[in-house]
Amino acid sequence: MSDLSRLLEVLEFEEIGQGRFRAQNFNTGLGEVVFGGQLLAQAIVAANTVDPTKVLKSVHTVFSRGAAMDQPLDIDVEVMHKGRALASATVTFRQGDRLCCRSLALLSAEEPDLIRHGSTPPDVGAPDDAAPSGGDGEYWEIRVVGGVDISDPDEVGPAELFVWIRFPGATATGVTGQALLAYATDGFLIGTAMRPHPGIGQSMAHKAFSTSVLSHTLTFHEPVDAGEWHLLAHESPYAGGGRTYGRAHIFTADGRLVGSFVQDNMVRSFPDGGRAQS
Repeated sequence: MSDLSRLLEVLEFEEIGQGRFRAQNFNTGLGEVVFGGQLLAQAIVAANTVDPTKVLKSVHTVFSRGAAMDQPLDIDVEVMHKGRALASATVTFRQGDRLCCRSLALLSAEEPDLIRHGSTPPDVGAPDDAAPSGGDGEYWEIRVVGGVDISDPDEVGPAELFVWIRFPGATATGVTGQALLAYATDGFLIGTAMRPHPGIGQSMAHKAFSTSVLSHTLTFHEPVDAGEWHLLAHESPYAGGGRTYGRAHIFTADGRLVGSFVQDNMVRSFPDGGRAQS
């Protein structure tokens, strides 16, 4: 079974009650804690069970505690409202008595334009102009513009990062496309915030200092196909007080703005020289 197939498998839930599901984890091989992007993807799939006639517009997630890789996730979906044009729900992830994270999701019916505009993409070239930067396993492809290495503490630059991503071979439209693209949005804004600071790089996270995504808000403006190239245009306008703030726009290869997201993150020294405390 391919890595992509295994990732798609964790987006299929076992229904264990009304609005209650059980889900498995996708092991990236990078640690014992579930990757936040997986939880974002699963929250989108769970939220869409509220009203399949609508599409997810936005999801805001607060990561209260880490989820263990070796335990399944129990997902509770509570409908807040379901109307003609809009629906909303909370999606809560637990492992036993441990509440791991909670999402607030907004779904929307399709409606005609009254007004329309969209930001234009930065001039960073096409995906083929960027050298391959690998990817986790075989399930997605990453190309970082300019070959920037956010893991290298000696590589200093502005607090911005432009990343082309796609999930090659995936039929990834609709809910699946949104879920896969959400997965990809989680991993770059902490490294973006570190770029201006000499001696600080993402490779040092959880070793020399503590980092964590605290909250993530993702909005979809247009339908997406995660099997095609998308540019994640990141910037971090602020870092301080053990926290960072980052934001990004998502563009298609032909320049359409299809999504935006923001993150609040923790980047701090280990308390009292020990391991991180949340």
